Amino acid sequence: MFHFKIALLAAGLAFPHAAAAGQSTWKPEKNIEFVIGSAAGTGTDVAARIIQQLWQETKALDVPSVVVNKPGGGGAVSWAYLAQRSADPHHLLITSYNIVGGHITGRSKLTYTDFTPISLLISEYIAYSVRAESPIRSILDLVNMLKKDPGSVSVAISAALGGANHIALASFLKSAGVDHRKVRVVVFNSGRESIVAVLGGHVDFMVASGSAIASAVTSGQVRPLAFSAPKRVGGTFASIPTLAEVGFPVSADNWRIVIAPKNLTPAQIKFWDVQFERLTSSREWNKELESQNLSNNYLDSADTTKFLQRQYNEVKTILMELGLARAAQPTVQ
Repeated sequence: MFHFKIALLAAGLAFPHAAAAGQSTWKPEKNIEFVIGSAAGTGTDVAARIIQQLWQETKALDVPSVVVNKPGGGGAVSWAYLAQRSADPHHLLITSYNIVGGHITGRSKLTYTDFTPISLLISEYIAYSVRAESPIRSILDLVNMLKKDPGSVSVAISAALGGANHIALASFLKSAGVDHRKVRVVVFNSGRESIVAVLGGHVDFMVASGSAIASAVTSGQVRPLAFSAPKRVGGTFASIPTLAEVGFPVSADNWRIVIAPKNLTPAQIKFWDVQFERLTSSREWNKELESQNLSNNYLDSADTTKFLQRQYNEVKTILMELGLARAAQPTVQ
């Protein structure tokens, strides 16, 4: 579950203060609030708390920061909360693929254009997993079951239809020649809840990112069948084949971005650009990402906005092909 080692914080991180370095004409004047659209202990929650503690330990900010959890609707509750704080740079939110997928499917009226993109932080690839004692021994076993009777197979995803895990599932099923509309998809609020459902035998398999299943794989409770990655993920998952290796050329990842309310000033955006560039270039941050098989794909605010523009249009195309996009949905520019 994206477990960072808090002990690293005592290792003497040194992030020069952005304002002191003369790189921003604005700095926070009150507490920084990190909003998370999922429950405590989930990947985005842990990431926010690690960033919070890094900033506290290194005195990167002159003000305290707090983490506020607003779970629900695959992120929609947290987006609505942030949207009400226009022009206030003291609120940040870590969100994921759902910020584009939710809008395209019509689940949310809000998307990235309703906020200020601050930073692309990380991305990770998605796995297809079963409980350890499952009779499904390989991804080919699963495909055979799905082809024989897709309605007899159930799958857990989080945190919403049209999100990264759902697209990874639907893309895999399409590549395998299975009608995704006939498979019983059960949506949970987090990867942790999906694991509980798998372990309890309530669903046949689950689709979730590597960090979500890492601890359950290490403990021997969950067994990944394949990853939707261009090459093997490595580390804990080094023995797990990619979908492409077994004949299904699908690659899907989930990324995490930081957004802020709309209408921030250039100086405020610059301040956060400096803070996240320093964070993501630190040795400690990158060591943790490596240990969790995560990729550091840092982009600043301007490049993150361009990235989201491309992602929106690419995801819209995929969801339209899969019959999941809302009719007459306009392209976001």
